[in-house]
Amino acid sequence: MKVENVYLAGLGTYIPELMPLEQAVKAGLLSPEEHEASGLESVAVEPALSAPEMAVRAAETAIRRSGHGPDDFAAVLHSATYLQGPDGWSPAHYILLHTLDRPITAAVVRQGCNGLLTSLEMAAHRLIASPDKDAVLLTAADNYNTPLVDRWRSSALFALADGGSSVVVSRRGGFAKVLAIGTASDPRLEWRHRTDDPLLPPQEPEAKPLDFETRVKYWQRRWADGTTPPGGNFIDLLASVAEATLAEAGTSIAEVTRVTHVGFHQDSLNALYYEPLGIDAARGTWEHSRRIGHASASDVVIGLEHLWLTGGVTPGDTVLMIGTTPGMEVGCAVVEILHGPEDA
Repeated sequence: MKVENVYLAGLGTYIPELMPLEQAVKAGLLSPEEHEASGLESVAVEPALSAPEMAVRAAETAIRRSGHGPDDFAAVLHSATYLQGPDGWSPAHYILLHTLDRPITAAVVRQGCNGLLTSLEMAAHRLIASPDKDAVLLTAADNYNTPLVDRWRSSALFALADGGSSVVVSRRGGFAKVLAIGTASDPRLEWRHRTDDPLLPPQEPEAKPLDFETRVKYWQRRWADGTTPPGGNFIDLLASVAEATLAEAGTSIAEVTRVTHVGFHQDSLNALYYEPLGIDAARGTWEHSRRIGHASASDVVIGLEHLWLTGGVTPGDTVLMIGTTPGMEVGCAVVEILHGPEDA
Protein backbone atom coordinates (compact mmCIF):
# COMPACT_ATOMS: atom_id res chain seq x y z
CA MET A 1 0.00 0.00 0.00
CA LYS A 2 1.55 3.27 -1.10
CA VAL A 3 0.84 5.97 1.47
CA GLU A 4 0.97 9.76 1.53
CA ASN A 5 1.45 12.11 4.47
CA VAL A 6 2.33 9.41 7.00
CA TYR A 7 5.52 9.91 8.99
CA LEU A 8 7.54 8.48 11.83
CA ALA A 9 7.77 11.43 14.19
CA GLY A 10 9.53 9.81 17.12
CA LEU A 11 11.27 6.59 18.16
CA GLY A 12 12.12 5.25 21.57
CA THR A 13 13.51 2.02 23.00
CA TYR A 14 14.22 0.49 26.37
CA ILE A 15 17.06 -2.02 26.27
CA PRO A 16 18.03 -3.51 29.64
CA GLU A 17 21.43 -4.73 30.78
CA LEU A 18 23.20 -7.04 28.34
CA MET A 19 24.29 -10.48 29.55
CA PRO A 20 27.45 -11.63 27.72
CA LEU A 21 27.04 -15.11 26.27
CA GLU A 22 30.29 -16.18 27.93
CA GLN A 23 28.55 -15.49 31.25
CA ALA A 24 25.51 -17.52 30.17
CA VAL A 25 27.80 -20.44 29.23
CA LYS A 26 29.56 -20.30 32.60
CA ALA A 27 26.15 -20.36 34.30
CA GLY A 28 25.19 -23.49 32.36
CA LEU A 29 22.39 -21.78 30.47
CA LEU A 30 23.73 -22.91 27.10
CA SER A 31 26.71 -24.85 25.78
CA PRO A 32 29.86 -23.40 24.22
CA GLU A 33 28.78 -25.00 20.95
CA GLU A 34 25.40 -23.27 21.09
CA HIS A 35 27.12 -19.97 21.83
CA GLU A 36 29.42 -20.32 18.84
CA ALA A 37 26.61 -21.41 16.51
CA SER A 38 24.44 -18.43 17.46
CA GLY A 39 27.02 -15.78 16.61
CA LEU A 40 25.61 -13.66 19.44
CA GLU A 41 27.73 -11.55 21.77
CA SER A 42 25.12 -10.90 24.46
CA VAL A 43 21.39 -10.89 25.19
CA ALA A 44 19.28 -8.21 26.91
CA VAL A 45 17.83 -9.43 30.23
CA GLU A 46 15.50 -7.37 32.44
CA PRO A 47 15.08 -8.76 35.99
CA ALA A 48 12.84 -6.05 37.46
CA LEU A 49 10.62 -4.15 35.01
CA SER A 50 7.51 -5.70 33.49
CA ALA A 51 6.83 -5.55 29.77
CA PRO A 52 4.27 -2.69 30.08
CA GLU A 53 6.70 -0.69 32.22
CA MET A 54 9.41 -1.07 29.59
CA ALA A 55 6.90 0.03 26.94
CA VAL A 56 6.13 3.16 28.97
CA ARG A 57 9.81 4.09 29.19
CA ALA A 58 10.26 3.64 25.44
CA ALA A 59 7.08 5.64 24.73
CA GLU A 60 8.22 8.56 26.88
CA THR A 61 11.29 8.92 24.67
CA ALA A 62 9.32 8.54 21.43
CA ILE A 63 6.73 11.14 22.48
CA ARG A 64 9.40 13.61 23.58
CA ARG A 65 11.26 13.26 20.27
CA SER A 66 8.05 13.54 18.24
CA GLY A 67 7.05 17.03 19.34
CA HIS A 68 3.43 15.89 19.75
CA GLY A 69 1.35 16.60 22.83
CA PRO A 70 -1.10 14.17 24.48
CA ASP A 71 -4.15 15.78 22.84
CA ASP A 72 -2.77 15.03 19.35
CA PHE A 73 -3.17 11.26 19.71
CA ALA A 74 -6.02 9.14 18.40
CA ALA A 75 -5.01 5.74 19.80
CA VAL A 76 -2.43 3.54 21.50
CA LEU A 77 -1.59 0.19 19.89
CA HIS A 78 0.55 -2.15 21.99
CA SER A 79 2.22 -5.27 20.56
CA ALA A 80 3.10 -8.28 22.69
CA THR A 81 4.04 -11.91 22.12
CA TYR A 82 4.08 -13.19 25.71
CA LEU A 83 2.35 -12.67 29.04
CA GLN A 84 2.05 -9.02 30.08
CA GLY A 85 0.38 -9.23 33.48
CA PRO A 86 -2.80 -10.63 35.07
CA ASP A 87 -5.23 -12.59 32.88
CA GLY A 88 -8.05 -10.38 31.61
CA TRP A 89 -6.10 -7.17 32.25
CA SER A 90 -5.33 -4.54 29.59
CA PRO A 91 -1.64 -3.61 29.35
CA ALA A 92 -2.52 -1.16 26.56
CA HIS A 93 -4.60 0.97 28.93
CA TYR A 94 -1.86 0.84 31.56
CA ILE A 95 0.54 2.23 28.95
CA LEU A 96 -2.04 4.86 27.93
CA LEU A 97 -2.50 5.94 31.57
CA HIS A 98 1.22 6.33 32.20
CA THR A 99 2.00 8.16 28.94
CA LEU A 100 -0.79 10.20 27.36
CA ASP A 101 -3.53 9.82 30.01
CA ARG A 102 -6.33 10.70 27.60
CA PRO A 103 -9.73 8.97 27.04
CA ILE A 104 -8.74 7.46 23.69
CA THR A 105 -8.81 3.87 22.49
CA ALA A 106 -6.01 1.51 23.49
CA ALA A 107 -5.65 -2.00 22.13
CA VAL A 108 -3.26 -4.95 22.18
CA VAL A 109 -2.11 -6.24 18.79
CA ARG A 110 -1.27 -9.95 19.02
CA GLN A 111 0.57 -10.33 15.75
CA GLY A 112 3.74 -11.97 16.97
CA CYS A 113 7.06 -10.44 15.99
CA ASN A 114 5.36 -8.53 13.18
CA GLY A 115 3.19 -6.65 15.67
CA LEU A 116 4.74 -3.21 15.26
CA LEU A 117 4.58 -3.28 11.47
CA THR A 118 0.96 -4.45 11.63
CA SER A 119 0.31 -1.60 14.07
CA LEU A 120 2.01 0.83 11.72
CA GLU A 121 -0.35 -0.21 8.93
CA MET A 122 -3.35 0.16 11.26
CA ALA A 123 -2.12 3.59 12.37
CA ALA A 124 -1.75 4.70 8.75
CA HIS A 125 -5.32 3.59 8.02
CA ARG A 126 -6.54 5.52 11.07
CA LEU A 127 -4.76 8.72 10.09
CA ILE A 128 -5.77 8.48 6.45
CA ALA A 129 -9.42 7.76 7.22
CA SER A 130 -10.05 10.31 9.95
CA PRO A 131 -8.75 13.89 10.28
CA ASP A 132 -9.71 14.46 13.92
CA LYS A 133 -6.29 13.57 15.39
CA ASP A 134 -2.75 13.78 14.06
CA ALA A 135 -0.86 10.93 15.75
CA VAL A 136 -0.99 7.32 16.92
CA LEU A 137 1.30 5.89 19.60
CA LEU A 138 2.73 2.42 18.94
CA THR A 139 4.47 0.37 21.62
CA ALA A 140 5.87 -3.14 21.94
CA ALA A 141 7.47 -4.98 24.83
CA ASP A 142 8.08 -8.44 26.23
CA ASN A 143 9.85 -9.76 29.31
CA TYR A 144 10.80 -13.44 29.21
CA ASN A 145 12.43 -13.45 32.64
CA THR A 146 10.25 -16.27 34.00
CA PRO A 147 10.73 -19.98 34.78
CA LEU A 148 8.18 -20.68 32.04
CA VAL A 149 10.63 -19.54 29.34
CA ASP A 150 14.07 -20.84 28.52
CA ARG A 151 15.20 -17.78 26.59
CA TRP A 152 18.30 -19.60 25.35
CA ARG A 153 16.73 -22.82 24.02
CA SER A 154 13.03 -22.24 23.33
CA SER A 155 14.00 -22.13 19.66
CA ALA A 156 17.09 -23.02 17.66
CA LEU A 157 16.55 -19.84 15.59
CA PHE A 158 17.04 -17.26 18.33
CA ALA A 159 17.63 -16.32 21.96
CA LEU A 160 14.77 -14.33 23.46
CA ALA A 161 15.63 -10.83 24.67
CA ASP A 162 13.73 -8.50 26.96
CA GLY A 163 13.02 -4.94 25.85
CA GLY A 164 10.54 -2.33 24.75
CA SER A 165 10.10 0.05 21.84
CA SER A 166 7.79 2.80 20.66
CA VAL A 167 6.96 4.77 17.53
CA VAL A 168 4.89 7.93 17.12
CA VAL A 169 3.14 7.83 13.74
CA SER A 170 2.10 11.28 12.53
CA ARG A 171 0.39 13.03 9.66
CA ARG A 172 2.23 16.32 10.40
CA GLY A 173 5.78 15.24 9.66
CA GLY A 174 8.72 13.54 11.26
CA PHE A 175 12.29 12.32 10.87
CA ALA A 176 11.18 9.70 8.33
CA LYS A 177 8.44 9.49 5.70
CA VAL A 178 6.56 6.23 5.22
CA LEU A 179 6.54 5.49 1.49
CA ALA A 180 4.72 2.15 1.48
CA ILE A 181 3.50 -0.59 3.81
CA GLY A 182 2.82 -4.15 2.74
CA THR A 183 1.59 -7.34 4.39
CA ALA A 184 0.70 -10.77 3.09
CA SER A 185 0.16 -14.16 4.64
CA ASP A 186 0.25 -17.80 3.61
CA PRO A 187 -2.16 -19.58 5.98
CA ARG A 188 -1.01 -22.93 4.56
CA LEU A 189 1.97 -22.43 6.89
CA GLU A 190 0.00 -22.12 10.14
CA TRP A 191 0.98 -25.73 11.00
CA ARG A 192 4.57 -24.69 11.63
CA HIS A 193 3.81 -23.43 15.13
CA ARG A 194 1.69 -26.26 16.52
CA THR A 195 1.72 -30.05 16.92
CA ASP A 196 -1.25 -32.42 16.91
CA ASP A 197 -2.37 -31.36 20.40
CA PRO A 198 -6.11 -30.58 20.53
CA LEU A 199 -7.12 -26.93 20.23
CA LEU A 200 -9.92 -27.32 22.80
CA PRO A 201 -9.53 -26.72 25.64
CA PRO A 202 -6.91 -24.03 24.94
CA GLN A 203 -3.52 -24.66 26.51
CA GLU A 204 -2.91 -22.52 29.55
CA PRO A 205 0.47 -20.75 29.26
CA GLU A 206 1.04 -21.12 33.01
CA ALA A 207 0.89 -24.90 32.68
CA LYS A 208 3.51 -25.44 30.00
CA PRO A 209 6.82 -23.72 29.19
CA LEU A 210 7.19 -21.81 25.95
CA ASP A 211 8.69 -24.27 23.48
CA PHE A 212 8.98 -23.68 19.74
CA GLU A 213 11.65 -26.32 19.19
CA THR A 214 9.43 -29.30 20.12
CA ARG A 215 6.92 -28.23 17.47
CA VAL A 216 9.64 -27.97 14.82
CA LYS A 217 10.94 -31.44 15.69
CA TYR A 218 7.41 -32.86 15.61
CA TRP A 219 6.99 -31.86 11.97
CA GLN A 220 10.51 -33.05 11.14
CA ARG A 221 9.57 -36.49 12.45
CA ARG A 222 6.28 -36.48 10.54
CA TRP A 223 8.10 -35.52 7.35
CA ALA A 224 10.68 -38.28 7.90
CA ASP A 225 7.83 -40.76 8.34
CA GLY A 226 6.42 -39.77 4.95
CA THR A 227 3.75 -37.25 5.99
CA THR A 228 4.23 -34.12 3.88
CA PRO A 229 3.31 -30.88 5.69
CA PRO A 230 0.24 -29.05 4.31
CA GLY A 231 2.24 -26.67 2.13
CA GLY A 232 3.50 -23.14 1.78
CA ASN A 233 6.98 -21.67 1.50
CA PHE A 234 8.09 -18.99 3.94
CA ILE A 235 11.08 -17.80 1.91
CA ASP A 236 8.95 -17.25 -1.18
CA LEU A 237 6.41 -15.33 0.93
CA LEU A 238 9.04 -13.05 2.45
CA ALA A 239 10.68 -12.28 -0.88
CA SER A 240 7.38 -11.57 -2.63
CA VAL A 241 6.08 -9.19 0.08
CA ALA A 242 9.36 -7.27 0.15
CA GLU A 243 9.46 -6.97 -3.64
CA ALA A 244 5.84 -5.79 -3.87
CA THR A 245 6.21 -3.20 -1.09
CA LEU A 246 9.44 -1.85 -2.53
CA ALA A 247 7.77 -1.52 -5.94
CA GLU A 248 4.88 0.44 -4.38
CA ALA A 249 7.46 2.74 -2.80
CA GLY A 250 9.05 3.29 -6.21
CA THR A 251 12.34 1.62 -5.32
CA SER A 252 14.07 -1.77 -5.21
CA ILE A 253 16.21 -3.79 -2.82
CA ALA A 254 19.29 -2.67 -4.77
CA GLU A 255 18.48 0.96 -3.96
CA VAL A 256 17.59 0.47 -0.29
CA THR A 257 20.31 1.71 2.07
CA ARG A 258 19.66 -0.60 5.03
CA VAL A 259 17.25 -3.31 6.20
CA THR A 260 15.98 -3.72 9.77
CA HIS A 261 14.77 -7.18 10.74
CA VAL A 262 14.32 -9.71 13.53
CA GLY A 263 17.20 -10.48 15.90
CA PHE A 264 17.72 -14.11 14.94
CA HIS A 265 20.96 -16.13 15.13
CA GLN A 266 23.46 -15.51 12.34
CA ASP A 267 22.77 -18.65 10.28
CA SER A 268 18.99 -18.19 10.66
CA LEU A 269 19.20 -14.62 9.42
CA ASN A 270 21.30 -15.64 6.45
CA ALA A 271 18.95 -18.44 5.39
CA LEU A 272 15.59 -16.81 6.15
CA TYR A 273 16.21 -13.11 5.47
CA TYR A 274 19.49 -12.09 3.86
CA GLU A 275 19.63 -14.70 1.10
CA PRO A 276 15.93 -14.37 0.07
CA LEU A 277 16.32 -10.57 -0.02
CA GLY A 278 19.63 -10.71 -1.85
CA ILE A 279 21.57 -8.69 0.73
CA ASP A 280 24.46 -9.32 3.08
CA ALA A 281 24.76 -8.75 6.82
CA ALA A 282 26.41 -5.37 6.29
CA ARG A 283 23.15 -3.97 4.90
CA GLY A 284 21.11 -5.45 7.74
CA THR A 285 21.37 -4.76 11.47
CA TRP A 286 23.25 -7.89 12.53
CA GLU A 287 26.15 -5.92 13.99
CA HIS A 288 23.69 -4.46 16.53
CA SER A 289 21.15 -7.26 16.98
CA ARG A 290 23.92 -9.76 17.86
CA ARG A 291 24.42 -7.73 21.05
CA ILE A 292 20.72 -7.80 22.03
CA GLY A 293 19.09 -11.02 20.84
CA HIS A 294 15.53 -11.42 19.59
CA ALA A 295 13.38 -8.79 21.34
CA SER A 296 10.17 -9.94 19.60
CA ALA A 297 8.24 -7.16 17.83
CA SER A 298 10.71 -4.49 18.99
CA ASP A 299 13.56 -5.72 16.79
CA VAL A 300 12.72 -3.61 13.73
CA VAL A 301 12.48 -0.40 15.78
CA ILE A 302 15.58 -1.16 17.85
CA GLY A 303 17.46 -1.57 14.58
CA LEU A 304 16.05 1.61 13.04
CA GLU A 305 16.81 3.71 16.11
CA HIS A 306 20.38 2.41 16.18
CA LEU A 307 20.92 3.28 12.51
CA TRP A 308 19.37 6.73 12.96
CA LEU A 309 21.30 7.67 16.12
CA THR A 310 24.68 6.39 14.93
CA GLY A 311 24.58 7.81 11.41
CA GLY A 312 24.03 4.44 9.80
CA VAL A 313 21.35 6.21 7.78
CA THR A 314 21.24 9.89 6.83
CA PRO A 315 18.74 12.17 5.07
CA GLY A 316 17.79 10.80 1.68
CA ASP A 317 18.46 7.18 2.62
CA THR A 318 15.71 4.55 2.46
CA VAL A 319 15.18 1.71 4.92
CA LEU A 320 13.23 -1.51 4.51
CA MET A 321 11.69 -2.67 7.79
CA ILE A 322 10.63 -6.31 7.64
CA GLY A 323 9.01 -8.57 10.20
CA THR A 324 7.32 -11.94 10.38
CA THR A 325 4.80 -13.73 12.55
CA PRO A 326 3.40 -17.25 12.94
CA GLY A 327 0.64 -17.90 10.51
CA MET A 328 2.79 -17.26 8.48
CA GLU A 329 2.65 -13.56 7.70
CA VAL A 330 5.23 -11.02 6.55
CA GLY A 331 5.05 -7.26 7.00
CA CYS A 332 7.19 -4.58 5.37
CA ALA A 333 7.51 -0.83 5.50
CA VAL A 334 9.71 1.36 3.34
CA VAL A 335 10.70 4.66 4.94
CA GLU A 336 12.79 7.57 3.73
CA ILE A 337 14.99 9.35 6.26
CA LEU A 338 14.29 13.10 6.24
CA HIS A 339 16.57 14.36 9.02
CA GLY A 340 18.97 13.17 11.66
CA PRO A 341 18.66 13.03 15.46
CA GLU A 342 20.33 16.43 15.89
CA ASP A 343 17.13 18.01 14.53
CA ALA A 344 14.77 16.03 16.77
